Amino acid sequence: MLAAASLTEAFSQIGKDFEAKNPGRKVTFSFGSSATLATQIVQGAPADVFAAASPATMKTVTAAGAANTPKDFVSNTLEIAVPKGNPHKITGLQDFADESKRIALCAPQVPCGAAAVRVFAEAKIVPKPDTLEQDVKATLQKVASDEVDAALVYHTDVLSAGNQVDGIEFPEAQQAINVYPIATLKDSKNPALAQAFVDYVLSPEGHAVLAKAGFAQP
Repeated sequence: MLAAASLTEAFSQIGKDFEAKNPGRKVTFSFGSSATLATQIVQGAPADVFAAASPATMKTVTAAGAANTPKDFVSNTLEIAVPKGNPHKITGLQDFADESKRIALCAPQVPCGAAAVRVFAEAKIVPKPDTLEQDVKATLQKVASDEVDAALVYHTDVLSAGNQVDGIEFPEAQQAINVYPIATLKDSKNPALAQAFVDYVLSPEGHAVLAKAGFAQP
């Protein structure tokens, strides 16, 4: 199962729950940038399911004829992440244009980065990032380790970081809500298992885990 990095905690729990309900079935995950995973699938990487953090990255796979019809299953919203206690006094999105601040963003080709581009355009802000990371977990880690003053990550990542970071909500985030699609892959060696897992993700049990992690309905 290939899944967006932001799904790491929720899908790891869903995988354990799925295995408990289906003795003898084993689920193995590879988490990473949706854009990277989509490219791997198109290039023939063996996998059964793809859960992406944006319709655009899923379209890469469906356009190549590598996935069955996807279903939207959750949505996620950007949030400003700062080190615990906000030691660098970040107040809002305008701080991302301040060259004196250390800023991390997701690279624009990955879903969290594409959402950030939309947010800054909406706010008419030109960001001055010091680093562009390849997935949202790498971006979050820069904040957790106090290598940067602030970053744009998902609301769910702020929650998953626990007491390592604080989150600051901002109104423009509502203009760039990411919808997550999931699909079985056509070259799956375990199509029945793949469909069973997708069905479980879409079930009330799966949605309960996702909601606890901070994901919203699509």
